[in-house]
Amino acid sequence: MLIGDVARRSGVSARMLRHYEKLGLVRPTGRTGAGYREYSGEDIRRIFHIESLRSLGLSLREVGFALDDPGFTPTELVDDLIGRTRERIAAETALLTRLRRIGAAEPAGWEDVLQTVALLHALGSESAGKRQRAALSSASSAEELPVPVEALVEAALGETDPNVAGALRWALARSGDGGSIALLAEGLGSPVADVRERAVRAIAEIPDDEATALLRVALTDTDVVVRGRAALALGVRGAAEAVPTLIDMVVEETHDVDAADALSALASGPEEADRIATGLVDRLARSTAEPSARRRLTQALADIPGEVASRALADLTHDEDRAVALTAGYILTLREAR
Repeated sequence: MLIGDVARRSGVSARMLRHYEKLGLVRPTGRTGAGYREYSGEDIRRIFHIESLRSLGLSLREVGFALDDPGFTPTELVDDLIGRTRERIAAETALLTRLRRIGAAEPAGWEDVLQTVALLHALGSESAGKRQRAALSSASSAEELPVPVEALVEAALGETDPNVAGALRWALARSGDGGSIALLAEGLGSPVADVRERAVRAIAEIPDDEATALLRVALTDTDVVVRGRAALALGVRGAAEAVPTLIDMVVEETHDVDAADALSALASGPEEADRIATGLVDRLARSTAEPSARRRLTQALADIPGEVASRALADLTHDEDRAVALTAGYILTLREAR
């Protein structure tokens, strides 16, 4: 079969067939009397083998190695191809994400495109200072050029530097983009507790009912730190359902001072104050409470107004734990002096 016929039947151009011949991948078995290349059936099968291997991503050099080495085993090469393909997919996915985010910013011209690209690069920088400046810049330039909120949320959920994380949360709160809530809600579903905790902290910066609803969801999280962050944020918002978790935080000495402050803020009315005081007293009465936990619970009663708290403190002045008794007495003295 002549080269033109082979090209038509195989779909490989005559030019590429000559290139294969030059590289030694496939050589025509013979020549016609006029000197034209003539391919045998075995030659054509080899051409199809070459094309099949190329379709897997092998280079022509690797194709030649695979076809000509009698001891060739494909396992290692296939594993390498899998690794290369994954890297390529990751790179293409990153490019697609970047393009989508640039499109979401609705740039008016190339200058806006370049500004958005620069911001995305800075948010992914290894330098914490650059990331922080990018976060602050994104908030200040949001009116001139919409910032891709997806990029801000992704950065906030992955940021470990506290200063950068704070700047990102501030930028998200200022963005005013309702889409950030949905993205942060996805963060609450992460299997990684640290990511869920960052999501809660970012949600806490957004003062609307949807954010409050998400914080209530986080209040049932399996991780104590996540629950605590949600409870503190809900306490600021006056959500009474945070009280049990806040009392747990006092007992467990997990941001116990902040938790006590939140309990005090929630005790804004007589009923709320008595309910919180009752909760603290109940925990004090449990035999499992450690001495240090009982002292912290007693201290938490200091800023809870009302008769329930006062009576509890009076009873505690006779507590077997001298430290608890002295603390209760001191608090009562201060309350009477007010």
